Amino acid sequence: MFFKIALLGLCTHQVLRRREPESITHAFLTIAPGALGSLYFATSLTPWTMTIAVTAYLVMLCLWVILYRLSPLHPLAEYPGPLLNKVTQLAPMWTVYTGRQHLVNHALHAKYGPIVRIGPNDISVVDVTAIASVLGGNGLPKGRYYRARQIPNAPHNIIGMYGQAHAARRKLWNRGFTPESLLSYEEHIAKHASTVVEKLRESNGQDIDLIRCYGRYDVCFRFILTLSSNNMSSRFGKSFNMLAAGDQNGIWDTLGKFAMQGAIASHVPWARTVFLALPMFSKYFMKMRNFGMGCAMQRLKSEAKVKDLWYYLSDEAGLEKTKPSVGEVGADGTFAVVAGADTTASALSSLFWFLLRDLAIYDRVQKEIDSVYVDGANPLSTARHGQLVFLSACINETLRLHPPLPTNGPRHVPEDAGGKSIAGKYIPSGTQVYLPPFSLHRDPRYFSPSPDTFIPDRWLTSNPEESPAQSAFIPFSYGPANCVGRQMAKQEMLMFASLLLQNFDFAFAPQFKGEGADAWEGKRFDFLVTTRAPLIVRVKPRA
Repeated sequence: MFFKIALLGLCTHQVLRRREPESITHAFLTIAPGALGSLYFATSLTPWTMTIAVTAYLVMLCLWVILYRLSPLHPLAEYPGPLLNKVTQLAPMWTVYTGRQHLVNHALHAKYGPIVRIGPNDISVVDVTAIASVLGGNGLPKGRYYRARQIPNAPHNIIGMYGQAHAARRKLWNRGFTPESLLSYEEHIAKHASTVVEKLRESNGQDIDLIRCYGRYDVCFRFILTLSSNNMSSRFGKSFNMLAAGDQNGIWDTLGKFAMQGAIASHVPWARTVFLALPMFSKYFMKMRNFGMGCAMQRLKSEAKVKDLWYYLSDEAGLEKTKPSVGEVGADGTFAVVAGADTTASALSSLFWFLLRDLAIYDRVQKEIDSVYVDGANPLSTARHGQLVFLSACINETLRLHPPLPTNGPRHVPEDAGGKSIAGKYIPSGTQVYLPPFSLHRDPRYFSPSPDTFIPDRWLTSNPEESPAQSAFIPFSYGPANCVGRQMAKQEMLMFASLLLQNFDFAFAPQFKGEGADAWEGKRFDFLVTTRAPLIVRVKPRA
């Protein structure tokens, strides 16, 4: 009986092999016929013998899967990596749960080299020649990792799209981030940045959490919600005044939980249905979806008085043959909140952490700002950003060492592609390929000397061709699916950093100095986007 059941398990495995189930239904329909078939070989149809037969079948199926994934027959057998990661996707999923995916994978690259097998059918590549072939216009599409982040039977946001659908939706986003659009946003960013300054002045030399300052009340977060001057401003202005009243709606906490659970679900797509069936998980997915839909519904009920982001996402100008549906705008609205609210706050907090750890660099940045914005000139004016050469170098160096998306999401070699040449290696169909900015930015082949050290002057080379930005610097990804808001993010960081350093002197709080400050970097958690521990500083108004 057991020999026949073992052969049945082997037959089922030939169906599974590299095509992992993407839903509970898919998994059930794949395994159930074999489980029922095992009953045919049972010595009798009693509850006990039936249980033994089905259990034996499942055990043998798992054994065949393990043997195949560890055998030389597996298409990724030549690529080194941890044994457990080769066997099961649960290993990288646990790593994601801990928030240390970027650090663990970076250590694996240090041990095994530029190409590491980090999952049964997943590899991580750290090689500058792979950027175009993975992320470029003729690169790889998105696959099951992104499909697992979508709520079933709901409109998809832009992050989960590829091909023509992505290009059509990206066109709407691009219109919202043209130079003309960015210029019109300055007034709104400046307004809310000034509110942060007022609150910092009220602290009167007290110790504060800088993350809370422009994290929970992130300028970009407020920008997305209150950009329009119509009734959206009054609605969101009252509901999301996080700095003054705290996060009464629990949106910031929901953002963190949503990011973590989305990252976990991405590694086991078949478990998405289970997650959504459990209230402790589904409430964060549904709360974020309902939040985005609420934003879209409220905004679409009113006529735009300014051309805000919603104006472009909903195609209020009528430039498209088919206007986006309310559901599509709501899905993109949810994504806008997650992407815009967290990534800029992450970069700004890291920038100040680096500056406060090297006071010579801090002093140099502050003097540059004083020299550019003389006699208290408005630091929110973007007209002088071109003169902030050293501050721009510090921001680039911050984005190099602490990219907002340390690991980023993978791309998928299509089943019908016949494989793909990446970094001089043949990568078979069905493989997910990661190109982690965190490891790429710290590779001594591209960033020397001292790739792990904050050295802004590396960006001030007189020969642009020697700049690392020309090759391996991808903090906002690369290619047609790169970050559409990257120019606005840089603009906002320059505006906000200039404003704060012109008005205040910062220092680590006494209780935060030493081990507390040094340990902060290790408390950045990678859930595709990053979450951070408190950054306690002492703020004093400048004379």
